[in-house]
Amino acid sequence: MASTTTATTHPGGVGLATRSPLVGWLAVVSVMLGIFSIVTTEILPIGLLTSIGSSFTISDGLAGLMMTMPGFLAAISAPLVTVATARIDRRLMLCTFMLLLALANFLAAAAPDYWLVLVSRVVVGITIGGFWSIGAGLADRLVPAEKVGRAVSIIFSAVPLGSVLGVPVGTFIGDVAGWRTAFIVMGVLTVGVLVMLMLVMPPLPPVEATRLGVLGGMFRSVNTRFALLLTVLIVLAHFGTYTYVTPFLEQVTHASPKLVTTFLLIYGTAGIVGNFLGGTMVARRPRVVFGAAAALLAVATLLLPVVGGSKAGAVAMLIVWGIAYGAVPVSSQTWFAKAAPDVPEAVSVLFTASFQATISLGALVGGFIVDRTSPSTVMTLGGTTAALMVLATWAHFARRLTWPGNARS
Repeated sequence: MASTTTATTHPGGVGLATRSPLVGWLAVVSVMLGIFSIVTTEILPIGLLTSIGSSFTISDGLAGLMMTMPGFLAAISAPLVTVATARIDRRLMLCTFMLLLALANFLAAAAPDYWLVLVSRVVVGITIGGFWSIGAGLADRLVPAEKVGRAVSIIFSAVPLGSVLGVPVGTFIGDVAGWRTAFIVMGVLTVGVLVMLMLVMPPLPPVEATRLGVLGGMFRSVNTRFALLLTVLIVLAHFGTYTYVTPFLEQVTHASPKLVTTFLLIYGTAGIVGNFLGGTMVARRPRVVFGAAAALLAVATLLLPVVGGSKAGAVAMLIVWGIAYGAVPVSSQTWFAKAAPDVPEAVSVLFTASFQATISLGALVGGFIVDRTSPSTVMTLGGTTAALMVLATWAHFARRLTWPGNARS
């Protein structure tokens, strides 16, 4: 995934001159795998929603709290944990968060009651906010300055990979061996990432502290406010609907569990294509890419209740949807990075907090609606929200706003 995060070279990067370049790149990959594990764990319940709900005899809307809890906690922990641990070695913090994520997955797998599953999701949320905010800004301390751009791209490739592959793979495992096995597999993967971090990540003493005042100051920028608005609208539209895509496919398309897994794998493949296309163009045309992603998402979710009764229609819309969402994380991160290029760690915190808070809100609102209406109504409302995001993108263009440095739009 291409990324335009501006990296600031930290003087005194630990051991860059003496460490093997291979070890530096392995450290970059370990951070990427950590974020991949986090993203996949966070959205894993989407494909397992009905299975988990049936296991505990709860509604789809109540099961959706598994998506609400991590996003809500991540939004809070991203700024608080980053600021509170600013003077602690970043390697230690990354390893601690991976350990917490592994424990959360194993707790979910063993939970005899639903409330323990929700406790595990609280831990997942804290991990998301801490690891993502810290890890996203470490590329310039792991590789030489001329390689930072490539390292940042590798780290952020975890977002779309986890987003588009996590649900179908988790659904497949759950279909074959049960939903608890899916969490066990994620726990084992996370332990592997923890071991890799311990082996290849160098000591990373803090070199600068992100203060709450810096985060607050970012809101004085109209571009930051637009980045926040666009992110909230598109993530609300996506997760308010995608959280409940499995009930839609089962109830409206009448797809079997195995067919749902196949459909989600097709969606995931389309998402990778969308990430590649968006990543190659978003740095030069951020408005066009972000607006096009929202427009395609609106088309897919608005038409899904119309044509989703047939399997061919559902697959077609899922392909469009996957391409659209594949470009969303890189587009959102790019807008934040362009709005505040001088404070990359603060950018990571704000991007993480806003994205995660809206995931939580989307899952909560979608669950409230689906329990009182139908999955088709959720799709229609989500599509309308995505259409509003297109209008907001156009408003940025109509006001002739530019980014610092006159970045192209």
